[in-house]
Amino acid sequence: MTKQAIEIGLHAVIVAMIGNEPCILRVPGSSSADALPSGPFDPLQHRTMEIGLRQWVEEQTALRLGYVEQLYTFGDRGRQRTPGDSGPHFVSVGYLALTRVQPEQMPALRRAGGEFGSWYDFLPWEDWRAGRPAMLDEFVLPAIRQWAARVDRSAYASRGLQPSARVRIAFGTDGSHWDEEHVLDRYELMYSAGLVAESVRDGRYDAIRAAGPTGTAMEHDHRRILATAMSRLRAKLKYRPVIFELLPEEFTLTELQQTVESIFGRPVHKQNFRRLVEKAQLVEPTGASSNATGGRPAALFRFRREVLEERPAPGLRVGRRA
Repeated sequence: MTKQAIEIGLHAVIVAMIGNEPCILRVPGSSSADALPSGPFDPLQHRTMEIGLRQWVEEQTALRLGYVEQLYTFGDRGRQRTPGDSGPHFVSVGYLALTRVQPEQMPALRRAGGEFGSWYDFLPWEDWRAGRPAMLDEFVLPAIRQWAARVDRSAYASRGLQPSARVRIAFGTDGSHWDEEHVLDRYELMYSAGLVAESVRDGRYDAIRAAGPTGTAMEHDHRRILATAMSRLRAKLKYRPVIFELLPEEFTLTELQQTVESIFGRPVHKQNFRRLVEKAQLVEPTGASSNATGGRPAALFRFRREVLEERPAPGLRVGRRA
């Protein structure tokens, strides 16, 4: 029996806060689309996949990663191959990585071909900071409901939850609420309905079914990996203090709130948020203040690391949209 060769690639969703915007590191793909940074896993050189990931990211970008978490193994046939390709089957292991970026690191990033851009460029319907995105009601939901109604009547619907029910849960329609953690569910429904460019590129449709723009496409299934990472990070913030991996060592409470809002993609009530932070005892004052806002000096805080030993799940369980 002929053994099929397998190559393992490590794909990284590297998240950093640039200003008040959650950004990911993107690089040029083999096509004209943006891609996630990736590198090979060498079992002879790397004791673990995470070690391999950290090593090639630092070599290629000069970035030192903070928090790193494995997301999922993406091994569907065809996701990296072209018709007639007889090369090895490619398996990708996706990672979520958090880092802080300093201005002096930007030249090295650009030399390596990397650039940070908002993750909402790729998944714009996830950004509710200025209110409900108009695109949802103008073209996404009408198109996806038409698709769901058509598929509900097909044999596909007998395989599990009907598509119309999946749309209701994922997009918070018909009495359900919008859950910011359902990022991957929403993207996969839009892909299945032909509402993203990847559906056309992969041969599922001959044209995009949405009447308006649905975000920047990415190479292969990299936008799916990004949706997985966004969903994971939004969930993780509620029970792990990973938000502080994206902040400077010292920060104001306003900066902390803005970072939380940026990741969740929605505003939070200022007074309620400050009461939550105080109750959670995640931060402590440094005794210094900042004049960066140009107004009254704002007190500076730092992450109180002792909380990791005091509670099993020290996160920020912010309420729903205010």
